[in-house]
Amino acid sequence: MEPQGTPPSRAPGPHFLLLVLLLAPSPATPQRLPLDPGGGALGGAVPEYAHSVRLDGDIVLGGLFPVHARGDRGAPCGELKKEKGIHRLEAMMFAIDLINKDPDLLPNVTLGARVLDTCSRDTYALEQSLTFVQALIEKDGSDVRCANGDPPVFAKPDKIVGVIGASASSVSIMVANILRLFKIPQISYASTAPELSDNTRYDFFSRVVPPDSYQAQAMMDIVTAMGWNYVSTLASEGNYGESGVEAFVQISRETGGVCIAQSLKIPREPRPGEFDKIIRRLLETSNARAVIMFANEDDIRRVLDAARRNNQTGHFLWVGSDSWGSKISPVIGQERVAEGAITILPKRASVDAFDRYFRSRSLSNNRRNVWFAEFWEENFNCKLGMHGKRPGSPKKCTGLEKVGRDSSYEQEGKVQFVIDAVYAMAHALHRMHRQRCHGNPGFCQDMADNIDGKELLSHIRAVSFNALMYIQTTTLTVSLSLSASVSLGLLYMPKVYVILLHPEQNVPKRKRSFKAIVTAAAMSGKLGQKGGDRPNGEVKTELCDSMETNTSSTKTTYVSYNNHAI
Repeated sequence: MEPQGTPPSRAPGPHFLLLVLLLAPSPATPQRLPLDPGGGALGGAVPEYAHSVRLDGDIVLGGLFPVHARGDRGAPCGELKKEKGIHRLEAMMFAIDLINKDPDLLPNVTLGARVLDTCSRDTYALEQSLTFVQALIEKDGSDVRCANGDPPVFAKPDKIVGVIGASASSVSIMVANILRLFKIPQISYASTAPELSDNTRYDFFSRVVPPDSYQAQAMMDIVTAMGWNYVSTLASEGNYGESGVEAFVQISRETGGVCIAQSLKIPREPRPGEFDKIIRRLLETSNARAVIMFANEDDIRRVLDAARRNNQTGHFLWVGSDSWGSKISPVIGQERVAEGAITILPKRASVDAFDRYFRSRSLSNNRRNVWFAEFWEENFNCKLGMHGKRPGSPKKCTGLEKVGRDSSYEQEGKVQFVIDAVYAMAHALHRMHRQRCHGNPGFCQDMADNIDGKELLSHIRAVSFNALMYIQTTTLTVSLSLSASVSLGLLYMPKVYVILLHPEQNVPKRKRSFKAIVTAAAMSGKLGQKGGDRPNGEVKTELCDSMETNTSSTKTTYVSYNNHAI
């Protein structure tokens, strides 16, 4: 690992002024606490509205997750993200539960958490993350008096020693610039922008996923294997999208043989009709049917919807980055236009223990998650009492619904990385605990007085552990570095996903009438076809009849992802 660079000196004035201004009360969109089926708040004395999850502990970690999408028309937050938000948030709490029960990891020391919603917006996340540094800012109450003349008593905020997150690279970059000023280490479970590898600018940032240069190379390998030589690129405005496309374009120049028809960018705040305009722009070079996408899942969904509206179903061949990965949300309701898409995701293990944990969550046993009631309504398409967030829902929630039984469930693709990030932080704290407390169990005074961020960072950079909780990968070792070193990149070799369409799957009987399989990407022999064997960008498909001749042709459409290692 390269030695840590010395950060450039900065004038303290502007940074301090910025923090003081942003720490003022803000019009953040409040979130309701969980409700019981009768409409009452679960949690008793806890206020009805809250915007964070709080778990008490001797050592408190911060967490940043995109629980909601970006809001429209000036609202900071939009619709709930069931997979990318709730699954990942629950993965952090699941990992903390396991660590607190482990007698060998931080013995007699309890990990706590303060988890915030970024609403998939970097500026909103910056405002929220200032909560993490409040304990490190001295409040001057000398000029403030209460109505009776007494000096004010300030509530003591949680001292955050490290932060898990964020998801989007643009959010991690924004937050990292604040956390580094207060020497708070940060470990991301999903941010892959190459810019975050700059140790002089993001010296307190680490991650457990490889940078985009790896998946850009994987995308180029896919394009080359498919025999395509004329493609377009599409990026969401921001660090993740733009740097990902830049890496792909750079590799295409170095490799040769692939021309970029056009590189389009989705604005951060798209105007009405923007996505229809993007589809029309892509059609200007109609021979470049393959589109390389580095876009967030909200933009992906709107691009697919625009392609459908413009009657371009089947024209484009989408190659999506890990922000699409194996998520269902970008394609739900528009499976036809997504058919044949190839998406990639860092290789990971499905954590069976998390599946059991998440399926067992209910309104009664998961009161600590203030957004779980909203998830419950969304997941089961029902309404929780008179205060529910789905007033138009035709049915009322009973509270007896079960995840995986009364709704579909598949583990989100970054759950393992969230767990890895929490365990990496815990192992670093364990190393510090052994040194500070001389091997004695419990939270000793030396560690309670001060957990130095720079010292903790040195332990994070040196930590390694066996992820024994993954039964199918008992020898997995996660080695953290600032920028996902070569060994980390090899550990998380990209995996290709090909969307399989089950257009007439019978819901009650769970039977399939046929599958449209993208055979060009499913078999290595066909991957090796020369470009001259077919028009540029054309994907061959096969229909495999299962001879359910009496099945109605109006059944619900389902999408699944088929894995293909590369």
